Amino acid sequence: MITIYDVAARAGVSPATVSRVFNGIKVSPERVVAVRLAASELGFVPNRNARRLRTSSSEIITMMIPDIENPFFTVMTRAVEDIARADGYSVMLCNTDEDPEREQEYLRVAVSDPVAGVILAPSSGSTKLDLAVERGVPVVCVDRHAAGPAVDTVVADNLMGATASARLAWEAGYRRVACISGPENVETADDRYRGWMSAYRESTGTEPPAELVVRTKYTVAGGEAATRQLLALPDPPDAIFAANNKLASGAIRALAAAGRMPPEVGVVSFGGLPLVLLVPAGVMVSHLPARQLGLTAATMLLERIRGLKGPAREVVLPVVISDEDEGFSLIEGHSESVRAL
Repeated sequence: MITIYDVAARAGVSPATVSRVFNGIKVSPERVVAVRLAASELGFVPNRNARRLRTSSSEIITMMIPDIENPFFTVMTRAVEDIARADGYSVMLCNTDEDPEREQEYLRVAVSDPVAGVILAPSSGSTKLDLAVERGVPVVCVDRHAAGPAVDTVVADNLMGATASARLAWEAGYRRVACISGPENVETADDRYRGWMSAYRESTGTEPPAELVVRTKYTVAGGEAATRQLLALPDPPDAIFAANNKLASGAIRALAAAGRMPPEVGVVSFGGLPLVLLVPAGVMVSHLPARQLGLTAATMLLERIRGLKGPAREVVLPVVISDEDEGFSLIEGHSESVRAL
């Protein structure tokens, strides 16, 4: 039988620290993460009955994501589950499919039979969390912000990350770099589009032409259709910045069908390509901190579930940019930042 002593040995902390973590007593964030990960790896689960008597709370955390098929959200959800299970919670997964109505339906269900807390990747900047906040259900937004009352939020630095990523195309020698981004009014899509615009101005000294921008759904099909549209231009691009991994996959598929595979037409993928072990020549990849987003969101939520008060917090995590010589590097001069909202 696994005990707190086993967890303490694996995490490199004292048994008293393990006990404090699982009883909601404040310890450093680093030790909290170390203890929960050690517990998850060992299969240790705290005594649920004892905690139920202490807290009279639900043991369910609702995780709401827009695309269950996207490996980015799969990795994020796995990280949330690792932390939640180590603390005795189960995770209920909901796929919103970027649909605001479905999202609100799931939220209503979650707060009507109150879950312990909600982690949500909002479908749009207009997502409302008023009902959850009014009923005292802790909420953490991940990957995107929500409208209304301020809640804890953890995001990647999409603007700086996209700027640095798009810049890779010009550094590789491409000169007419197009942008395929997600739907308008989706925070990540808007920020990544603005990042491409910044890199375009910086690299060319001119304003980016509207014909080089296509906004579409965050899907492989959307990436394919957008790439065909760009290739049909009288002066087509010689490279494409794709604002997420599915768009990049669609772009590569369309380029293959047109007989213009990279490196003839370069592709920058903002996010790791799914199920790709060897990235083709002419394809540049930036890596979003999916697991760290999930770990941070789950840790913040559990702190609120245990009664942490105070203003809403925001954590901004850096994006990792590919580098042919060094492997990977953080955006130059950029690191994780935390602030109160």
